[in-house]
Amino acid sequence: MTREPFSLYYHFSTYLKETFGEKVYRVPVDAGFSCPNRDGTKGIGGCIYCDSRGSAAPFVHRNLPIREQIEDGIQRVLKRYKAKKFIVYFQAFSNTYEKPEILRKIYGQALGFEGMIGVAIATRPDCVNREILDVIREVFQGVQVWMEYGLQTVHEESLVWMQRGHGVEAFENAVSLTRDTPFRVGAHIIFGLPGETREMMLETVRYLAALRIDDIKIHMLHVLKGTRLAKMYEHNPFDLLEMEEYISTVCDALELLPPSTVIQRLTGDAPSDRLIAPKWILRKQKTLKGIEAELIKRGTHQGIAWKGTSK
Repeated sequence: MTREPFSLYYHFSTYLKETFGEKVYRVPVDAGFSCPNRDGTKGIGGCIYCDSRGSAAPFVHRNLPIREQIEDGIQRVLKRYKAKKFIVYFQAFSNTYEKPEILRKIYGQALGFEGMIGVAIATRPDCVNREILDVIREVFQGVQVWMEYGLQTVHEESLVWMQRGHGVEAFENAVSLTRDTPFRVGAHIIFGLPGETREMMLETVRYLAALRIDDIKIHMLHVLKGTRLAKMYEHNPFDLLEMEEYISTVCDALELLPPSTVIQRLTGDAPSDRLIAPKWILRKQKTLKGIEAELIKRGTHQGIAWKGTSK
């Protein structure tokens, strides 16, 4: 898709409005999933940066039934944004990490809500197979599905460092399987991993650009209380990207991505009471405005350096 000349990047809200004719908002839920990197299958305690909430939104209550979480979420976006359409977002931990018959029951609880136009499922790439994708396809007929896979980086040594428990091959397999479905394929990546240069971060972006990934979320490595990363940072502090470095690297990444790749996120969120470092990520709007300002300063936009690599 060719973006309009004034568009600096293909924002998720733009895609949603183009596709569904109006604003659409996500309603996150915590369905009580675990993770093979937490229950002993591949590790204990999760990836070194993961805390006890597993990326769940701070206002989501894990102890509430799924339907009640969704109802509360709908009321929240109705009140705040006057939204009439929404996406149910299975966000916390690995949201395909269960037996297919159990997944069918869990996902079924997200059906029947007026205005629901889609579902987003965040998970690890080593937690999907054809049978699981078939269940998702069966349950969510008639709505759009976003599959969000945590790649984090294309560098195997970094995946080992973060104790991720899988390699790049798992991501490639997940993408390949998902390409056989009508689902959109998304990737999560992290900038600022210790030992990774800017060029290494951009290699991850080029890899996803070559795959023509549908959606992307870019996060900055940050240190949360109660994580193994926090202990590492306390005993042997390592450098984290400054805001200016991060903004510049994100702009480089946007230039490399295809114009059709939807940018779902350009900076992560962190609860202020649990964030150790870097504190600048709490200034989300300043970061986003800084990215836009840098693109304008460069006279550039998403896709300007994309080489048109085929899938």
